[in-house]
Amino acid sequence: MMKVGITGGIGSGKSTVCRLFAARGVAVYDSDAAAKRLMAGLLRGAVEARFGAQAYRDGVLDRRYLAGIVFRDREALQALDAIVHPAVMRDFEAWAEAQQGDYVVLESAILFEAGLEKSVDRTVAVLAPEALRIQRTCRRDGTDAESVRRRIAAQMSDDELHARADHTIVNIREEELAPAVEQLDRLFRLEARHHDA
Repeated sequence: MMKVGITGGIGSGKSTVCRLFAARGVAVYDSDAAAKRLMAGLLRGAVEARFGAQAYRDGVLDRRYLAGIVFRDREALQALDAIVHPAVMRDFEAWAEAQQGDYVVLESAILFEAGLEKSVDRTVAVLAPEALRIQRTCRRDGTDAESVRRRIAAQMSDDELHARADHTIVNIREEELAPAVEQLDRLFRLEARHHDA
């Protein structure tokens, strides 16, 4: 089974791109949703041991509390990543084995930062101008531009994503996304046949 990793910074539209792949019948694994699910269950003990019982409120992961720690302290972020990333990759591998089709997609905002590109055969970066990313995120999350800028600054730049990814999709106009996804889907299906041969 060929595996394709899709990444992009906040507000780039990577989730929209992944939905378009899903609409074409491709199974998509959302690593962020998986991390939340694993931290709520399997990883709870490890998270509490490192970040304290207050990391959970009424039995639910307090994401705001955790974000307040890890986005200010690189060591804490690395500790959280060391707990979560290996578990997500094990979960992804097991999930991928159970899927049908030519290839599967791994959606991850931190594909390269977390070294997850080693677990996939192809990578796609979704890019967009910073002003547009800020506008989209403010509208979607009801947040302010300055906090979005801080999050963008903490992520890999579009230039670096472009340099490291096998393919890029520039997401400025949504109507241009479907043809771009269709083209990549055709390519990946072709490559998958040679990959599995």
